[in-house]
Amino acid sequence: MGSDCPHEAHLVVDRYSAHHSKTVRAWLANHKDQIELHFPPSYPPELNPDEPVNADLKSSLPRTHRSRNQPESATETRRSSHRRQHQPHIMRGYFDGRHVRYDIEE
Repeated sequence: MGSDCPHEAHLVVDRYSAHHSKTVRAWLANHKDQIELHFPPSYPPELNPDEPVNADLKSSLPRTHRSRNQPESATETRRSSHRRQHQPHIMRGYFDGRHVRYDIEE
């Protein structure tokens, strides 16, 4: 964190063990005026907008073709994401779930 940052940063992080490590806890203790971590419940997929994004990605990939390697998979993922950039109504839908509500001005 830069010392010129005028506001405290708030990060929502998962419960990955690295986020609880001694090194991270020590660093956070020395920067408590600059950053605060927030841990959601263990795994609430209904609160996670990544879940509908992942489901949409999986459903948009070609069903008749499986990627043979990581670069091919990355290319298909980018292609799908690029299509969605031009479909804001679908992008907004990721955040319209009953439990996944964010204060977004339209």
